[in-house]
Amino acid sequence: MKPTAPHVLADLAGLSLRNAAPDVAPAARAGQLGLSALLLGLAAEMWDGAADLLVRENAELRALLADGAEVSQDSARGRWLSELASGREDSLKISDLETANAELKVALIALHAEVEMRADPQARAMETRVWETLARSTERRRLSGSPC
Repeated sequence: MKPTAPHVLADLAGLSLRNAAPDVAPAARAGQLGLSALLLGLAAEMWDGAADLLVRENAELRALLADGAEVSQDSARGRWLSELASGREDSLKISDLETANAELKVALIALHAEVEMRADPQARAMETRVWETLARSTERRRLSGSPC
């Protein structure tokens, strides 16, 4: 499970309230406040670029799925991929962008499963593109403190 910023912030609010109690041991309070500070910093970093990241990634996925629709040998899957590829962002709310991203990734998984089982050159090229897209997605999500 990938925690969302609202969930992390709600947990941090609860943690802050618990640490306000006078009976919390100083060492426990210090550890929990240090963790809170770290999580708030990560949430701030993720929050700033979340919409941009998702809009760009969704566009990249739609382009890949459009090409995948042409490569797919399953006509129903091809229509589904084409339909998803023709979509666009109707909202810039993070939750809406994440929902669209999840739907596009389900389609990507289906496309990947198909081309992975085929040996023809089109399928091999599409599989390479899928892996490259996934690698770029991982790279985009790297946080500033992440090791190389």
